[in-house]
Amino acid sequence: MFGDAFPIRYIEPVYRPPSEAESLILPITDGCSWNRCLFCEMYTAPQKKFRARDEAEVLESLRRLGGHPYGQTARRVFLADGDALALPTRRLLATLAAIREHLPAVHRVSSYCLPRNLRKKSVVELKELADAGLKLAYVGAESGDDTVLERVEKGETFASTVEALNKLRDAGIVRSVMILNGLGGVHHSAAHAEHSADLANATQPEFLAALVVSFPNGEQRFKTAFPEWTPLDISGLLAEMEQFVARLTLKRTIFRSDHASNWLALRGNLPQDKEKLLTQLRTAIATPASAPLRPAWARGL
Repeated sequence: MFGDAFPIRYIEPVYRPPSEAESLILPITDGCSWNRCLFCEMYTAPQKKFRARDEAEVLESLRRLGGHPYGQTARRVFLADGDALALPTRRLLATLAAIREHLPAVHRVSSYCLPRNLRKKSVVELKELADAGLKLAYVGAESGDDTVLERVEKGETFASTVEALNKLRDAGIVRSVMILNGLGGVHHSAAHAEHSADLANATQPEFLAALVVSFPNGEQRFKTAFPEWTPLDISGLLAEMEQFVARLTLKRTIFRSDHASNWLALRGNLPQDKEKLLTQLRTAIATPASAPLRPAWARGL
């Protein structure tokens, strides 16, 4: 992207949350340490086998960025790939210290976060990371239903996700939680919606997002292990979202369901916009022909 002179070595493909579009992407791991989720195609390429980046390489990249025009203007840093918090706290603190030293304009560092990677990290350690600059963690909860989580080989449970999200909260790290609309298919839709809302209610995340499960490379891998899975049609997806939103009892959460995968774009602050969101959903369910649905060609999958 930036040519050979850019101080960071990237291994394609590189992923980041939509809200990190303007951030400096700093890989400190490659790939994902779990990488078994049946719905995920992000880190399946052979070149994305999980490994920790050499610490000396990361620190040297940051040192060189300090003298690079892009590094001098960067305001946010996203720690890539999918699993930066798998690294020991000492490594993470060293990286955050180098960001502060060489990129003084940076005011926020963020990362994806698998709940399993926080099991061995105490709240005290996470508070150290927060104080050192790690301000935001993106947690792909996917579902709050244990049956769905097991069937898609997520490697987490309702309880393990709640534990991780509460640790982040107690450490002062902002949490952005993602749920996958349609992940349970037709047979598990009601339980998926209900228990995913329960997960959000139990943890009260600062940000909550809902995307639609999709398979750009086909459904074969997913359905081989989850053979009874039947995809929801548009009306089913909207009905599941209506059930999910109706059950939410959030006190102060920014909600977004406007990713390219979503047929109906929804945005609001909860709880104050809950009725507005439900009205949008119920209107789209009742009169889909006149609903402002995203055309299939524009879904960018």
